[in-house]
Amino acid sequence: MKPVALEARGLRVARGARVVLQGLDLALPVGRWTAVVGPNGAGKTTLLKALACLLPFQGSVLWQGQDASRLGARARGQRLAWLGQGEGGGEDLRVRDLVMLGRLPYQAWLAVPSAADHVAVHDAMRQTGSQDWQDRPFGQLSGGERQRVLLARALAVQAPLMLMDEPLAHLDPPHQADWLSMVRAQVRAGGTVVSVLHELNMALQADAVLLMDQGRVVHHGDSADPVTHRALERLFGQRISVRPAGGAWVALPVAPAGS
Repeated sequence: MKPVALEARGLRVARGARVVLQGLDLALPVGRWTAVVGPNGAGKTTLLKALACLLPFQGSVLWQGQDASRLGARARGQRLAWLGQGEGGGEDLRVRDLVMLGRLPYQAWLAVPSAADHVAVHDAMRQTGSQDWQDRPFGQLSGGERQRVLLARALAVQAPLMLMDEPLAHLDPPHQADWLSMVRAQVRAGGTVVSVLHELNMALQADAVLLMDQGRVVHHGDSADPVTHRALERLFGQRISVRPAGGAWVALPVAPAGS
């Protein structure tokens, strides 16, 4: 059995009087990609932010067996890479300087980037196909180009944990395929990836799927398991049907009865 990379115990998040996460228990093993899926308002983004310790919560979050809230900022930055939904950046920063921000957890205060930092940035930009824009201001890029640069920044961290919220936003199909290859490479290297996805067909290519509704986890299982498929169909009111296609699983839309 694989060791646990990311764990939540009694995780609860409230915004005023509204409880967004209902006291979740969760354990994600090392070297697996988990896709988080659910309808709008299910609590997916809130869960991801709580796991990344980016918002106040009750309960505990453990990264590789350690209480994440007790780790210093530098240790957190080295252990977890984050790509948020709709994130911006320094509009006037050159692309390579923005990607270099992913290396800050490894640098002393006001120190110049090391050779290892430059190698990590180069590799991250190569993986995301963003090296041709390295001297352009970030603000001059298209939405898809910006997303690839932000992904490169997350990759440059070289953290064992990577959390991504809607990482496929603005990406065309070829670059979605590149993203999939990158995720699989991270997992093969022993990394742990958690991604919130609306693209159900992409989510079904993950190792595991975590289904959320109304602030609760309603199912967590292997993406190829028929039990997971039936749970996914129920979650979306039987408006999708999970079927095999070309060696993978796809979620096909189902017309409402009587239409």
